[in-house]
Amino acid sequence: MPRTTTVECPGCPPLRALTFDALGLIKVTESRGNSGGIPQVVERWGDADSSKCVLAASIDDRANDPVCCKNCSFFLGFQVLIFSSFAGSGDCCACFSVALIISYTFDCLVFHSLQILAVARKNGTIEISNPLSGDIFVSISDFGDGDGHPEDDDIAGLHIFKKSRSVGSCSLLTCTTKGNASLRSVDIAPTESTNNGASNSWKVCAAGKVLCAKVHGSEKHALFGGKGVEVNLWDLESSTKIWAAKPPPKNSLDIFTPTWFTSATFLTGDDHRKFVAGTNSHQVRVYDTSAQRRPVISFDFRETPIKSVAEDHDGYTIYAGNGSGDLASIDTRTGKLLGCFLGKCSGSIRSIARHPDHPVIASCGLDSYLRLWDVKTRELLSATFLKQHLTCVVFDSNFSDKEVVAPDAQHADEIPEEVEQEALKPAKRKKSPEEMKGKKKKSKDDGSKKSRKKSRQMESEECDVRNTVVFDIQHVNVKLVTSF
Repeated sequence: MPRTTTVECPGCPPLRALTFDALGLIKVTESRGNSGGIPQVVERWGDADSSKCVLAASIDDRANDPVCCKNCSFFLGFQVLIFSSFAGSGDCCACFSVALIISYTFDCLVFHSLQILAVARKNGTIEISNPLSGDIFVSISDFGDGDGHPEDDDIAGLHIFKKSRSVGSCSLLTCTTKGNASLRSVDIAPTESTNNGASNSWKVCAAGKVLCAKVHGSEKHALFGGKGVEVNLWDLESSTKIWAAKPPPKNSLDIFTPTWFTSATFLTGDDHRKFVAGTNSHQVRVYDTSAQRRPVISFDFRETPIKSVAEDHDGYTIYAGNGSGDLASIDTRTGKLLGCFLGKCSGSIRSIARHPDHPVIASCGLDSYLRLWDVKTRELLSATFLKQHLTCVVFDSNFSDKEVVAPDAQHADEIPEEVEQEALKPAKRKKSPEEMKGKKKKSKDDGSKKSRKKSRQMESEECDVRNTVVFDIQHVNVKLVTSF
């Protein structure tokens, strides 16, 4: 397997991607403008251990919650005004109460601007960490306080809720391959003891194996599917099933296709009734819960199982990757293949992510490459070899290409104008000893000539003075004679 790509890549826009592999490592890849848009691995977190293989990951990369921060900022400013008025009146008890409220509001502002990364591992642990530094806030077990976990009940889906975060805690949705779904609140604290908040658990399926789970953008609905499990839609607020798919009829040969869903995603963040699912029988199925229980559109893609699907921002285009490394964009309105991405992957694609701002998608899989593609031209932008089999990739949408420089460093880099002009002058060449001797001899000759010239000038000046004095004396004599 080649470790480098021979494709001439034009480079990527400024972005930051986090990849997760089969040995439990998290690698951060960044593309900056000063590096020519070439992605480079800048950090690696964790220790290599196959028992810590990352099965699922979810990131809350928002810089802040606009509604919460607006309310908190207004409330904080109002409390500061009240505190200043009480401080002027000298009421200590009121000042103390208002100070506590101000402290709580400030903590709320700080927490809601905190980015969080949740990672589910093969040993049953879920780690909540900082996606900027890799520091782990808390680590919990998905199977309670028991020792270990069933080997055949891995975590199949993980989602961290962005809209229902409270101060000091976050909400997580997990689902195992046996259909055990759990919605819990986890306290984020830098202590060894972790107190989990309220938890709600339910059974997604009675039989089969769950292989895919996806939460809608409104975070009120979720869909599940898998091997022997028809894709079904759940209401997360009431933990009830609101819709279940019906398998397609038999084909012309009277052969029934077994149920085996491998991936699923919603088409838009506004309508939870439309979603897409990929199957092990290389089919892509489009569902509309308001129309019927069977697929609205179903079409084949290549000859290998669909391993990953991702939606585009337009609401009807999806990106599908299969087990043989084919990646393509498809119009779900007509089922038409818009085109395949140039440059075939050499292994199964396991994860596809669409960047929220740039027209770029990322794909990774068993060939150990992180590939970045342009969604408009479908050309390969870059390919980075990361050594291990990759299982998941996510984007950090708040990444900025601008590097923060300290004020002292900024002034240290400044060069005074005089020094800069002096540096721009051409350097003087050091003269040889022969040239120095010739210069000394020439200077002596020039000195003798100058002295001779100076003496001549002095003699001429003395002659002029004598002539002037004689003329004056004669003039005076003439005056004297005439007077008498």
